[in-house]
Amino acid sequence: MGDMPQSVAVCCPACRREHQYAAPSYPCVCGTPVAPPLDRRGTPSAVTHRVWAEEWVTVQCASCGRKSQWPHPELGCPCGTVVRIPVAGTLSEPGAEGTSGAAPRHRPAFQPVTIRTARDAVTAAALYLRWLGYRDIRRADQRPPNGIGLAARGLLAQVDPTVRPASVRDVECLWLTAMTESSDCAYFSLAGYAPQARTRADALGVPLFVLDLTGTPQPVNSHADALDSSAG
Repeated sequence: MGDMPQSVAVCCPACRREHQYAAPSYPCVCGTPVAPPLDRRGTPSAVTHRVWAEEWVTVQCASCGRKSQWPHPELGCPCGTVVRIPVAGTLSEPGAEGTSGAAPRHRPAFQPVTIRTARDAVTAAALYLRWLGYRDIRRADQRPPNGIGLAARGLLAQVDPTVRPASVRDVECLWLTAMTESSDCAYFSLAGYAPQARTRADALGVPLFVLDLTGTPQPVNSHADALDSSAG
């Protein structure tokens, strides 16, 4: 069994309102829930701008020792301030890193995050890729024409949180970039895909997913079905 999430008192640095906060837990590939260890002595800070490296924290599973990256704990105060909760750091025991591609079978069901912002969409896609077994997920070196690029070992993904269906050009640009990097690719869209984009993706072998508001990627072509089934 994993540790129960800690609950700490958090004071908003802007309005000084006090909240009780417990970090969300995420499923390790072994099935054990893990949660970032909160630093009770740390000082919460207001998020004024986003830095990709600060969006994630490494947490070690107490059951199997695997280290994974999960979203940094944050709290939305009613005053409008996003408060970043201090984390005590990674656990002391070293963990075994997985390899790229699908992780071991018989894993628990995917645990989504509700999508309210563009950042949530990126987080949902990253969590899904990690659930599939991909490691070292990070911001892609090349910025795509639309949305956010994610890279992992052997995979390039594009997350499009806009309200416009993805176009043929969007799919082709992702495929071409992945080809130059000798990587597989996958596309995640909130608004779906233009009919021509789906046809082109089928021909190029690009998996297409639609992100519903619960944060669960839904396969929309056979290539995405094959990628999703690799986690079974």
